[in-house]
Parts: sequence; structure tokens; C-alpha cells
Amino acid sequence: MTLTNSETGSNLQSVDRALQVLELLAVWGSGGVSELANEIGVHKSTAFRLLGALEAREMVEQLNERGKYRLGFGLVRLARRVNVQHDLAEQARPLTDKLAALVGESINVAVLREHFAVNIVQSRGQASVVSQNWIGQLTPLHATSSGKVLLAYLDAGRRDDLLARGLDRYTGDTHTDTDALRRELTQIADLRYAVSFGELEAGLNAVAVPVRGEDGAVIAALSASGPAYRLGPERVDEVVRRLDSAADDLSRRMGYWGEDG
Repeated sequence: MTLTNSETGSNLQSVDRALQVLELLAVWGSGGVSELANEIGVHKSTAFRLLGALEAREMVEQLNERGKYRLGFGLVRLARRVNVQHDLAEQARPLTDKLAALVGESINVAVLREHFAVNIVQSRGQASVVSQNWIGQLTPLHATSSGKVLLAYLDAGRRDDLLARGLDRYTGDTHTDTDALRRELTQIADLRYAVSFGELEAGLNAVAVPVRGEDGAVIAALSASGPAYRLGPERVDEVVRRLDSAADDLSRRMGYWGEDG
């Protein structure tokens, strides 16, 4: 469906008003429908609808005093995600630099963003000085080792939603059969690593392992990538061992100490 210019303008205005409400509540501590409506210059019914939408997303919550609102814990979750991602990148950099020197290939840390894996850290080994810069690039989940790791550890419902979008083909080796991919993801969760052999780009191979956060949930994937003639199947065991060691270290830095920690 294509939105008209008037519809787009109306949607942007609604977003702007919702942000104004959040900013006012941040300053005031709490506020009622009428005073918020007056402050942002809208009818009381419009303010009520805005607050209802924000409340549904837990961005605001009602106080015991009916009609009064304050900021909700949904904002805390969003802020925590931002802090975790920034902290993750900061904690990962010295580890990825060291790992790149040991493995000789590009080392990346990727996180889930909507239906993509996005790389937030990259370090290049001596042998990979001409390799592509993947920082900030959105890559398909099913065709990358990092993406497969992130998919493998998602809850079943979210994973089903993502797989339902379809599996695009990028090379002749891209896995586009959903049932086969589901079986591969089960195996990845058991083995605790994923591989991609020429599935995103012909001649480019990669291996990835999970990184966990404080609560044990997988928050990122740590990968090594390089040309097939250097990073072939015969190197997988060696690279996985080095990735595992670095991922364990990074997970500890993010507050995860394992079941016995």
C-alpha cells in the first residue's frame, strides 16, 4: 500500500506529537490528558489516543490517580538496548583486534536488527587488508554465519515470523529451502556455531559463534570471514576454537558467567 503525501504528513505529525508527550512527561514527572493536550495544541481526544498508543507499547503508564500518566518501563528497555549495544562494541574491540591477528581474517560482531544482521564491530587480520568494510551493513540472516547464529537462538515465534518473509537467493549456494534451514538452525543450536560457505557472496566463507548477555540470552554473533581459499572447511575446527574463547571472554564482559557463574 502506498501512502499519499497527506497521509505521510499526518503520520509524521502523530509521531512528532507522541515524542512531545514523552518529552513533557520526562520534564513534568507526570501529566494529565487535558494539560498535555493544551501543551501540544491538540484536542483532548487526540491526546487521549496518543497516550493510549504509547501505553500499549509501555512507553507510558497510568498512575493510580486516574487520568495521570508518567513514562513507562518500555523506555527503560529501549535505553538498555542502546547501552548494551554501545557497551558491546566497546568491550568487543580489543578482543576482535587480537582475534583478527591470530586468525588472519576479518572478525565481526553482529546484532539482530529487525530482519537483518548488522555488524557493529570489525577488525581485520593482516591477510584481510583489502576485505570489505561490513560496519553498519544490513546482511540477510539466512545467508550469513552471524545471521544463522542469531536465528538459531531466537524464540520459536519470532524465528517463524522472520522465516515467513521468504529466503532470497544471493548465490548458487544460498540456502532457500525453509524446512532445510530450520533443520540447520537446530543443528547450529546444538553445535554452537554456524558456517556460511559462499552463501552471500561467491568465494566468501564465514564461521560464527554466539555471544551471551547477562541473562544468558544470545545478544550477538562473533564471526570470522575470509576467502574460500584461506577459510575452507578444513579450518573450521581451529577457527571455532578461537572464536569460542573470544566469545566466552566477551560474554563475561557483558555480565554472563555461565550456569556456574
